[in-house]
This record gives sequence, C-alpha cells and structure tokens, in this order.
Amino acid sequence: MKKFFVLSLFLFFFVHLGFSQVTLVSWNLKNFGKSKTNEQIAYMANILCDYDIVVIQEVVTGLAGAQKVAQLADELNRKGNKWDYVVSDPTKSTGQRSERYAYLWKAKNIKLKGRPFLDKKFEQQIEREPYMATFEYKNKEFTVASFHAVPKSSKPETEIKYLKFFPKEYANLFFFVGDFNLSQSHSVFNPLKDLGFNPLFKNQKTSLKQECINGECLANPLDHIFYKNEKVKVLNQGVLLFYKDFHNLKEARKLSDHIPVYIEFNLK
Repeated sequence: MKKFFVLSLFLFFFVHLGFSQVTLVSWNLKNFGKSKTNEQIAYMANILCDYDIVVIQEVVTGLAGAQKVAQLADELNRKGNKWDYVVSDPTKSTGQRSERYAYLWKAKNIKLKGRPFLDKKFEQQIEREPYMATFEYKNKEFTVASFHAVPKSSKPETEIKYLKFFPKEYANLFFFVGDFNLSQSHSVFNPLKDLGFNPLFKNQKTSLKQECINGECLANPLDHIFYKNEKVKVLNQGVLLFYKDFHNLKEARKLSDHIPVYIEFNLK
C-alpha cells in the first residue's frame, strides 16, 4: 500500500506540475534524395519511429529531396502514429554545398509553433544557415536550431563562432543540433558553453570510416546536440549504430556516412 501511495504521488506531481518528456533524434542523411531506395526509406522509418522529433541535415535541394522526406513521413505514418513534416528552402550556399533541412514530428505529441525558417541574420558568415523551428509540448515551447557546418577543410569554426549570438535572438532556443564537422571539445564552442549550452556527448564518434579496422568503425566526433542546461533535464541519450545491420560499411554508407544521435529530455 505504501509503495502504491508513493507511486500515485509521483504520478500526480509528474502530470500536474507539467513535466514534459520528449525524444529527439538528429541525423545527417548524406544526399537525402534520389540516392535513397524504397527499402532504405522503410529501414529509416523502422529505427526513427520511436522518437517524437526527427531532425535531418543534408536533404538535396532538388524536388527529389522534398519527395523523399514526404516518403519517409508516409512510412512513419504506417507505424501507428500520425507524423507531420516540413522541409526548408535551399540554403544560400552555392553548388554542391547548398542543401535543405527537414523536421518530422509526431502530431499527437508535438505541435509546431509558427513556420520554421532559415536564419538570415548571419547568412553572409554561415554558408548553410541554421534552420529554426519552435515546438510545443504540454504548453511548453522550445526552439531547435538544426545546423550543418562547412567541411573541416573549410574551417567550420569560422561559422560556429557566430552561434553564440543566437540565444539572444531566440529566447526559447534550447537546442543546437546537427553536423558541426568539429569536435565538441574545440575552443570555438566555449562561448556557447559559457551561455549554459552543454554538449550532450563528449568525444562520441559519429562519422563512419571507409571500413572497420580492428572492430572500430567510427571515425570522428562531428554530430552534436547542445542543450540549455537550465531549461532541459536530460533523461537519456545515445547513438544509433545502424551500420551493424549491414554486411559492411560500404553498404551502410549508402544510407549515410553518419550515425544518428538522440536525446530524451524533460523541459524544466
């Protein structure tokens, strides 16, 4: 009886004090468009369907990119929940570096507030400007910035240094997610950390090697989730080692050369 009372008391506070629990997964999907087969889309849906919000980087700018996002949403809908999605305009960068971002979310649990947009304030300094989206869960709002930095050879730190200005512009900005092409230990992230944005992972490798060497298949820590410590309570975190479902890394890399990263959290 005592255990039942304690459990009931916990559930009362959980519901009535407004604790909010959300799962979010971020994935660079490597030229997400024509290169992805129906079987690959179905596979993605199988591993992403348990999350509330899916954040995708590297959607191709042509019509095929938006079509594949729609196809992924359709596959997710077949898993028992209604999903909504939105795809960004092409980023301002030219040539092969131009791309789109996408968000997908479970409509039952999550509401989109306003229309997501590519931030233009620093478009002269950032090639693939962050894609900003604000969501609501149980009357609590939070903004996510999805970002794909330039390759390491082009010095992503020259772009990342401008992210420190975003929290002042967006009061509910609680997450920076995406492919930063740089380790979270780099000093360029210190201003964000000083503002209370903690890296979810430390030295967690997220890019795939060309082939596994002595059982090691991951190369560099490039994909991150930075969260606002005073606003977010982390309940769980991890990476999805999808490549283990494939015979070799060559086959896995046809899907993506990055693994997904995820967070489960409460909003304080």
